[in-house]
Amino acid sequence: MHPFTIPEAVAARVAARCGTPHPFARLDARRTALVVIDMQNGFMRADLAHALCPMAEHVVPAINRLAGALRQAGGAVYWIQNTFDARCETEWSIMQEMATPEARARRAASMSEGMPGHALWPALDVQSRDEVVRKYRYSAFIQGGSDLPERLRARGLDTVLIAGTVTNCCCESSARDAMMLNFRTVMVSDGCAAVTDAEHSASLIGFYLQFGDVLTVDECIAGLATEERDAA
Repeated sequence: MHPFTIPEAVAARVAARCGTPHPFARLDARRTALVVIDMQNGFMRADLAHALCPMAEHVVPAINRLAGALRQAGGAVYWIQNTFDARCETEWSIMQEMATPEARARRAASMSEGMPGHALWPALDVQSRDEVVRKYRYSAFIQGGSDLPERLRARGLDTVLIAGTVTNCCCESSARDAMMLNFRTVMVSDGCAAVTDAEHSASLIGFYLQFGDVLTVDECIAGLATEERDAA
């Protein structure tokens, strides 16, 4: 996947609306969570995947680097696991209707708890202080999706950095809903992966124009450092 660059015309529109092209360039780590979406074998291992995203493996080092920097600065890391259970058959039946019987069976086999596909990708730097959250919809923030919003608020976290896979489905869905639940929301451009560059770019641009900020891992880390220097 090629590096994403925000088009100048798009950045100008955001700057005109927000007064700056990057409204969340400064990050208070004590109020910030890295939310890593669906980095699981069921999306990343060809022999287990029900919806393979080959590019997801390539963003693992960037995610690990950002997770380490945020922990060191006093922030929190949440690993989100897409999960299938019996409720998906009834409470999210429309999603089931939109898939063939074979696709439904693959998803159930891959995403059910205890199955190899449900497990987080082994190269992720998951620490004991981090939290793991089960997710039952595309979005981790929508009603019925997970208890992530409540967990974040209980810890006084009001800013989320969204990484993971895929950019244009579960990452973008989570990011948009997070903003509409009043979280400051950043999509991490080189911490998200999609099947194609076109899908990745379109998703980030659509989100950036109205819902929040798009930053690289380096820009996020710089934003944490800026806030630390000001606090000192």
